[in-house]
Amino acid sequence: MPTPVDIAPARGKLGVMLVGLGAVSTTTIAGVLAIRKGLAKPIGSLTQMGTVRLGKRTEGRSPRISEVVPLSSLDDLVFGAWDIFEDDCYAAARTAGVIDRTLLDRIQPDLEQIKPWPAVFDRRYVKRLDGPNVKRGHNKKELAEQVIDDIHAFRRNNNLDRLVMVWCGSTEVFMTESPAHQTIEAFECALETNDPAIPSSMVYAYAAIREGIPYANAAPNLSADIPALVELAARTGSPLAGKDLKTGQTLIKTIVAPGLKARLLGVEGWYSTNILGNRDGEVLDDPESFKTKEESKKSVLDYILQPQLYPDLYDHLCHLVRINYYPPRGDNKEGWDNIDLVGWLGYPMQLKINFLCRDSILAAPIVLDVALFLDLARRANMRGIQEWLSFYFKSPVHAPGLYPEHDLFIQLMKLKNTLRYLKGEELITHLGREYYD
Repeated sequence: MPTPVDIAPARGKLGVMLVGLGAVSTTTIAGVLAIRKGLAKPIGSLTQMGTVRLGKRTEGRSPRISEVVPLSSLDDLVFGAWDIFEDDCYAAARTAGVIDRTLLDRIQPDLEQIKPWPAVFDRRYVKRLDGPNVKRGHNKKELAEQVIDDIHAFRRNNNLDRLVMVWCGSTEVFMTESPAHQTIEAFECALETNDPAIPSSMVYAYAAIREGIPYANAAPNLSADIPALVELAARTGSPLAGKDLKTGQTLIKTIVAPGLKARLLGVEGWYSTNILGNRDGEVLDDPESFKTKEESKKSVLDYILQPQLYPDLYDHLCHLVRINYYPPRGDNKEGWDNIDLVGWLGYPMQLKINFLCRDSILAAPIVLDVALFLDLARRANMRGIQEWLSFYFKSPVHAPGLYPEHDLFIQLMKLKNTLRYLKGEELITHLGREYYD
């Protein structure tokens, strides 16, 4: 029998710090508060409703995940946030327009207690937004120190035992790695010289990782996934996860594409378009921010279908992605997919998908799960990149030299096998020969 990993217990309070108090963050916070009061169910959350099979099928052991590994209780979560607008969480949730007013009003006093700290913000990286609640400093190193001061005050004022940070801010402009990102020494020098290669998200990531706090990036922009911050995480013990939450259209792609590949059906074209009207849609209306999101969304099919292994089926795939800002739709995103398939003897077929989803409703349980699992990883001394959490992301962060795993079902197997590994349970291969030999 494998040896279980020594995991520190989830004692005391866990502070969940969210960068950005927009639709995703307010939906997450309001949802947790409503669930705590028994006003709603945690639908969509693996940590709250998911099970994991242990041992053979004949043993009938499928406990809740929360019964297998020690996770923080929802009652022990304390939320804090940064934002460029001064609205408290109740007002921000009203502005986001995701959760019904009648439910919000039942948790209004708790939401009003959460007031955002001034944010690190620079319009060079998010061009379609601006707000008054921002930090000032001589350089980005000073701004990072101010974020660390906020972290210390949050821990002290709420008597917190542990912390996690999740970037839920807007998508920043497209960036690639530069010399400033290669070592921690170069990175800290770049902070001091206000190097434009360091966007706001990296300031937050640096602050969290330097403090040994788990950090996740829920957006597609370059953030903690650079050599300097991965190196720093190895030193300080911070678990890292990201990037870009797998919610609407890409969730459907990672469900459908593995099935088409499993049956060796060819795909000649995959056209995807989205309409949404929330703040995310407004930000993505800027071509430079859209480029960041486009790269995240388009890479999924390349890695799932593996055209280098199946050139007859996928080598000439035409994959187009469009996002259109349409204010009347608000947070109710609509994704259309047209898939041109090729079957036996080259005969053409089509598959059309129209997914009318609620973006933040799909994202909120992911933010909760990622925060709880990252805290688990920290207590299990699992530092650096947490590839087992790729289940939740469009562009999973991975070690250099590896390709990312995008198949949703393989990702879920990886996640559950990690939980089994932590508890010293046999990993499940689904070979099944033990029932017949």
